[in-house]
Amino acid sequence: MPHLIPDPGPQRVLATTNFVYTIGSGLYLTAGVLYFTQAVRLPAAQVGLGLGMAGAVSLAVGIAVGHLADRHGARGVYAGTLIAQALATAGFLLADSFWPFVLAVSVATGAKAAGNAARSPLIRRFGGERPQEFRAYLRAVTNVGISLGAVLAGWSVQVGTLTAYQLLVVGNAFGFLTSAATLMFLPSVAPVPAPAATGGRRRGALRDRPYLLLTALDGIMAIQFKVLTVAIPLWLVSATTAPHWLVSGTMIANTLLVIVFQVRAGRSVVSPEAGGLAYRRAGVAFLVSCSLVSPAAGVPAWAAVALLMTGVVVHTIGELWHAAAGFEVSYALAPPHATGQYLGVFGLGAGLAEALGPGLLIALCITWGWPGWYVMGALFALTGLAAPAAVRWAGRSRPAGPGTSDTVAGELPKGLTKQGG
Repeated sequence: MPHLIPDPGPQRVLATTNFVYTIGSGLYLTAGVLYFTQAVRLPAAQVGLGLGMAGAVSLAVGIAVGHLADRHGARGVYAGTLIAQALATAGFLLADSFWPFVLAVSVATGAKAAGNAARSPLIRRFGGERPQEFRAYLRAVTNVGISLGAVLAGWSVQVGTLTAYQLLVVGNAFGFLTSAATLMFLPSVAPVPAPAATGGRRRGALRDRPYLLLTALDGIMAIQFKVLTVAIPLWLVSATTAPHWLVSGTMIANTLLVIVFQVRAGRSVVSPEAGGLAYRRAGVAFLVSCSLVSPAAGVPAWAAVALLMTGVVVHTIGELWHAAAGFEVSYALAPPHATGQYLGVFGLGAGLAEALGPGLLIALCITWGWPGWYVMGALFALTGLAAPAAVRWAGRSRPAGPGTSDTVAGELPKGLTKQGG
């Protein structure tokens, strides 16, 4: 496992870039939906529809950009996606109606999906013997940044003025630009040669049916991320008597738990089979969490706070297992020469959550109300139950060997130690 701060070198650069990026992301994740509903005054249903359309746009972007990063070098491609996110986020300030909102959020969401795919070869190249564990470390760093951003976002939500919300957007865009500049301190990465048998085909990952099934299951499970950033804030503000500052409180509680426990949660998930079991545990946790959040409506403020915070803690336990499972399965089953392409395909799951999650959660949990929370929890639980069998199928479909190795050429990057694994 990496130290609290990695030794000087590529891992520290990646961690720093990630940290700066996520301070800005924390602003948007905590209050982005409220910016469009409370400051821009778009109806919640339109915001859900627009976020869904943006998620649909991102579905194919990750694959193409991931392939581009595999073939032409990941650092420059990743930096380009960060700049695109900064420009699109700044465009939120001009989004005063539905279609400008859809345009801006579609570009931002597409660039985010592209960036996740383009970053994957960098993590595999510089992440040590087990990039999955370094990825878990980066997620802990992510949540440090998000927690700081959430504190600032809490001020915007509490003040509630247009100017306060606009400052939130500017801070988010500035974080993306600074992250891109920091990335330039990372050594360039030469593409990994593809085996002659594959010819480096772009659509190789799209023909891998077991991997696609795991992608779909992970995508359904990934809707859980929108529970914290879409469903709970809207439920808290519109249906409960809890104080509005608790929107930031729930996000901070979630991020602090991830900071402390994400790497630990991944230590026992050291094989795809263990990943399948972690998916199953996550589904159960999400069901319990939804069952706690639902009755927060119609009770006194102190009870609403207790139910919401307890639900968030249980949800976060499920999130830790879900993330650990996704890291293990996605990297372990991706060939080194096509990491960007395969992780771009796996990102289709996150794109599915982006496309369907906000609208589905708003329809079930906000429009329908308390019964929708139980339906959503049951969907998570059923998805988790299906994951172990899907992982076993994927394991049978490929032989062990270089194509599933966790390292590139079996060596660590020059200047790195095994502490990053």
